[in-house]
Amino acid sequence: EEPFVMVAENILGQPKRYKGFSIDVLDALAKALGFKYEIYQAPDGRYGHQLHNTSWNGMIGELISKRADLAISAITITPERESVVDFSKRYMDYSVGILIKKPEEKISIFSLFAPFDFAVWACIAAAIPVVGVLIFVLNRIQAVRAQSASQPRPSASATLHSAIWIVYGAFVQQGGESSVNSMAMRIVMGSWWLFTLIVCSSYTANLAAFLTVSRMDNPI
Repeated sequence: EEPFVMVAENILGQPKRYKGFSIDVLDALAKALGFKYEIYQAPDGRYGHQLHNTSWNGMIGELISKRADLAISAITITPERESVVDFSKRYMDYSVGILIKKPEEKISIFSLFAPFDFAVWACIAAAIPVVGVLIFVLNRIQAVRAQSASQPRPSASATLHSAIWIVYGAFVQQGGESSVNSMAMRIVMGSWWLFTLIVCSSYTANLAAFLTVSRMDNPI
């Protein structure tokens, strides 16, 4: 089997001469250890597998029956064969694979939304108006208390849409006029700013990974 063992000469009436990578290794061993050898092919021309009567054929059978001292070929090392003969250290490994055409990378206009899944985006979209409503309610409570105490009413986030706008501006890291005089509003806005910081940091890190590493599903 090329390029390990090949017939170099096959003259009628003379022993066959062999060449190949494994023959070169055998010649080097014979020279280093000082022995002579004679090569012959297995009678059935097989590598060797176990028969129903637990005997072996091929090269493995020749070794087990001690008709041969060693066997040279591109033989596969299997647990069954290793249980009856000793293999040298393998000097070549190969595997069988399937080649396919590389899929074309598709760039979607929605790649900016890839770092988070739909559930996360839905929660963020729902959190903005919810926090805006909470800010609006707290602002109304503060306005009622200021009116009863004869104090000027706060002007920022006086309406619902302005409160939602302030929350959205904080989410996209844009400043705006916001009056957070009460402790409750400070707690709410402080918690929202912390949430915004975590979300933006996670989004930036994931977006950088999505833009630098091409993620393609294996079609096989």
